[in-house]
Amino acid sequence: MRKLKNEELERLDISEFKAAEKSPIIIVLDNIRSLNNIGSVFRTSDAFLIEKIYLCGITAQPPHNDIRKTALGSTETVVWEYAENTIDVIKTLKADSVKICAIEQAKEATMLNDFKPQPNQKYAFVFGNEVKGVAQNVVDASDVVIEIPQYGTKHSLNISVSCGVVVWDVFSKLIVKEL
Repeated sequence: MRKLKNEELERLDISEFKAAEKSPIIIVLDNIRSLNNIGSVFRTSDAFLIEKIYLCGITAQPPHNDIRKTALGSTETVVWEYAENTIDVIKTLKADSVKICAIEQAKEATMLNDFKPQPNQKYAFVFGNEVKGVAQNVVDASDVVIEIPQYGTKHSLNISVSCGVVVWDVFSKLIVKEL
């Protein structure tokens, strides 16, 4: 087995990416502190053709060197928008028939492995602050709360890891079957 060189990967260039059909997934970052986490979410969003990222509250915005360091250029490909208030974004998305999914540990949450995304439905996944998680008012406004099952001693995953796990799971359930 031989590792592939970058030029053998057949990746899209920026214009091809912008023209490509996007997955029916939107990411909402609710008051994320870490610039590296933000950059990692951009990179994951590029990898899975995410439609848009909303950066809310204290979440930093590109351009920023610490975001750029982990984003590796994906801030130039993935569409993003800043909003001061996460609830305003949720209301706008709901008005456009987007299903809001808070990624959080909550009573009666749906485990990610049990979550069955529906074809022809657009989803917004809300990821919360590294310490406080998704704000309670955002959880209350969500259509569903999804929890990533965890079996060890820790009670949480890093937000960029959580985003990668959720996006891959939903992408594979929705998109990979169509390819």
